[in-house]
Amino acid sequence: MTRPIHSLRNKALRARRGMSEDARAAASQVICRRVLESREFYSSKSIACYLPMDDEVDTREIIERAWRANKRVFVPILRNHSEMMFCQIDPESELEKNDFDLWEPTRGFLIEARQLDFVVTPTVAFDSCRNRIGMGGGYFDRCFSFLRHRTHWIHPKLVGVAFQCQEVEKITPNAWDIRLYRIVTDKK
Repeated sequence: MTRPIHSLRNKALRARRGMSEDARAAASQVICRRVLESREFYSSKSIACYLPMDDEVDTREIIERAWRANKRVFVPILRNHSEMMFCQIDPESELEKNDFDLWEPTRGFLIEARQLDFVVTPTVAFDSCRNRIGMGGGYFDRCFSFLRHRTHWIHPKLVGVAFQCQEVEKITPNAWDIRLYRIVTDKK
């Protein structure tokens, strides 16, 4: 029998929040390096990457390297408390916190999720089958619902990043959940 989603989410959040700052920084570096060395990152022209909160995998290295490689970088923005879009950012973009205390650009070019090549996805919990649990708002699942019935991954490739301590036993996905293309962790 699998545990309810909220129980798995809480377990993974406790594990992530229980990491020391130094351990989180070191693990974030390992994860970023693995993402940056991936074939999918290398071949992408437009990537989306979240702006990290305090205890999440710090993805700023991915964003900065993408800029240096002349890739277009987009970050998620929330609209109407139910819709997620992606807004282009550059090193000079002005950011402000939204209603959920997440950083978003104040302005910029918007892109449809279908036009992205590669998406670094925040992950609260994950399992060995590439199922993901987020914070519970369903934004990623709704935004990428067009991927639900695909039999082959073309794009965008959804790559979850998480600390190894966030892995949980089996997640029973809901019908609307979108499975990740890959999960990148700090596991040795």
